[in-house]
Amino acid sequence: MGRLIGGLLDNDSPFGRIMTKIGIIIGANLMFVLFSLPVVTIGPGIAALHYCMLKCLREGGTINPFKTFWAGFKMNFKQALICSLGAAVIAAVLVLDIRFCTYYGGPLVPFKYACYALLLFLIIEMVYLFPVMAAFDDTIGHLLRNALFFASRRPLKMLLAVAIHVIPVAVTIIDTHMRPLYGFLWVVCAAGLIAMMMAELLLKDFEQYLPSADPDQESEPEDIAGTSVHDTVSKKTQREILKEMKKLDK
Repeated sequence: MGRLIGGLLDNDSPFGRIMTKIGIIIGANLMFVLFSLPVVTIGPGIAALHYCMLKCLREGGTINPFKTFWAGFKMNFKQALICSLGAAVIAAVLVLDIRFCTYYGGPLVPFKYACYALLLFLIIEMVYLFPVMAAFDDTIGHLLRNALFFASRRPLKMLLAVAIHVIPVAVTIIDTHMRPLYGFLWVVCAAGLIAMMMAELLLKDFEQYLPSADPDQESEPEDIAGTSVHDTVSKKTQREILKEMKKLDK
């Protein structure tokens, strides 16, 4: 009986791996909440969460979530802060424009729908930008372009990625009776769980442009020209995505 329980609780057992991953999600989520208290640092915190979860999957769950989160936070702080603040300003302007067009109506109605389209595009861009920023080391302009590249090559996956982010937020806002429970979940694990689902969703797309996680393998990152979107990706974009050996392997 003791041997059975010991095997069940072993870190290499399926149960042990699940519990280890849950511990990493909770630990990283608590770090995210703590580092997001100044509010303006939410962007770097999101990037650090994605860095932590991608690192977890790449290394088989053998990471310290606190140290890994801190490393990702420092590494992506400047770029994530600029992008998140810029996105917040653009989103605020679009929301104000939508309200303005709704109030006055008439000839402004088409402009309102254009604002909705731009807002959706912004959400898609930001949903992909932070995981791309966590995995790849490049300039902000190239990261924005590469986020759009990964989003556009898998439309169904893109819709799922947006749903993973939008649905929990929408439910939290709409369901006022359960909001205390949702607030508790956001503090304990919700943001980390979203980042983990995104890591599971996107890591396979990222890995062909990353060095092998296995030190015994010496395979080179696959060139984007070898993918099915060769005709739609410029050579310049290919060089940009492959520009650096990425941060997940530091």
